[in-house]
Amino acid sequence: MPDNPFPLKWGSKTYVMGILNITADSFSGDGLIKNGYSEDRIRDQARSFIKAGVDILDIGGESTRPGAETINEDIEMERVLPVIRDIRKDNPDIILSIDTYKSKVAREAVATGANWINDVWGLKGDSLMASTAAELNVPIILMHNRSKPADVQLQKHLGGRYIGVEYTNLMEDIKTELMDSVSIGLKAGIERKKIILDPGIGFGKTVEQNLEIINRLNEIRALGFPVLLGTSRKSFIGYTLNLPPEARLEGTAATVAIGISKGADIIRVHDVSEMLRVAQMSDAIVRR
Repeated sequence: MPDNPFPLKWGSKTYVMGILNITADSFSGDGLIKNGYSEDRIRDQARSFIKAGVDILDIGGESTRPGAETINEDIEMERVLPVIRDIRKDNPDIILSIDTYKSKVAREAVATGANWINDVWGLKGDSLMASTAAELNVPIILMHNRSKPADVQLQKHLGGRYIGVEYTNLMEDIKTELMDSVSIGLKAGIERKKIILDPGIGFGKTVEQNLEIINRLNEIRALGFPVLLGTSRKSFIGYTLNLPPEARLEGTAATVAIGISKGADIIRVHDVSEMLRVAQMSDAIVRR
């Protein structure tokens, strides 16, 4: 495990988080156990990301696509713990993030070698997550989430999107709800410097709302926390360009470049090699 996985030098560069979906039903089509659990497939994906120069690996065992079914924590741990153990064994210096909202999974993942927690429900999905993260004393990503299955519309080649999601004031509502998550964490004892915010692109937002959030990401950054942006292959890109997940590389690149110009500190992506280059070029322009 890295001696000092946090804090990173915010503002010096954009950090790239590579996605390892240990699932069968990822929206992006990259679920690594789609045709059965394969250690070799997972290991090869991790190695390719590390070789490309990824900064963080985000490991998740439960799909968060719109309309996906939940799984219990035992199944989730069966999926992710061996992966964390295997990657950590060969890569002592890589930052590993566990993508879970369940406190028990987070605890076991950190004990196995994870450094960060990535909570898609911003401490609101499990009442024990805040105290667990504080006890573990690890960085935590708090994401904004208004997902409701009833709001999801599915199209076969484009996937799920949210429709009819209403906000009183989009950015003010998101900021308020993110700061609610921050307050929960601080009250539980999580250190402020260990909090990262994620506006939750695609989680309970319409296509138009997602586009607006990216364009106004600087307002999230102004809250005073590092910001993670996760747009990779998401359905709002598909619905904008009328393209399936495997054809959304250029659309993702556009969102990453604009997101970096608006203050993103971390980008969470599937296509690590390509997005590393987008990040490096964007940094050369905006971080001079």
